[in-house]
Amino acid sequence: MNAIVFGASGGIGRALTEQLVSAGKHDVVFAASRADPDIDGTRYLNVDILSDESLAAVGEAVRSAGPLDLCLVATGFLSDDNVRPEKSYRHQILAAFNHVFEVNTFAPGLIAKHMLPLFARDARGVFAALSARVGSISDNRNGGWHAYRASKAALNMLIKNYAIEQARRNESFICVALHPGTVDTSLSEPFQSNVPEKQLFSSDQSAGYLLSVLDGLHPEDTGKVFDWAGEEIFP
Repeated sequence: MNAIVFGASGGIGRALTEQLVSAGKHDVVFAASRADPDIDGTRYLNVDILSDESLAAVGEAVRSAGPLDLCLVATGFLSDDNVRPEKSYRHQILAAFNHVFEVNTFAPGLIAKHMLPLFARDARGVFAALSARVGSISDNRNGGWHAYRASKAALNMLIKNYAIEQARRNESFICVALHPGTVDTSLSEPFQSNVPEKQLFSSDQSAGYLLSVLDGLHPEDTGKVFDWAGEEIFP
């Protein structure tokens, strides 16, 4: 069985990929990203996660190597020089909404479209995408960050949908969203000032926690959202 990590050149994605290679449980570990992460023991696949054509080509390459039993989507977007999390509804901009949803919601959806058919029907398989605690509607205490929160909430709904659909195909399949904690990457860097030191994880720490969570999941966990400690995050 094989594994693929989308976003393998990012902080968490790279750490996940390296740890999968080190574990040695997969025949092939595919590293899919725009830039080659140059990770020993992986097979690199260049991909544009917003392109059906590009993802179809990745799917063909993966299919030729055999069935998947793990697909990790470690891509995401929070801010850059042009897009910042909104503190108020007054700051909402359509272009920012479009970009945030494209990366955080639409791209994982397209990835699922091309990767879910590559899993075996008669074995445990896991499709997992990085989400965020702020995507929980019931846990929202502070408001703000409208586009990012909404994009992650929408991603969580897609995960639930895929879980229902895949269960009809394979009762052993697990489809989940994962909150990696606050990780010391470029995504969180502008927002780390108020994070206690012990609550700021390295990419390696977070990846290790997430893979442990995945190892402990059962089919009845499909469709849910879990944090790095394995605690369920409710919608």
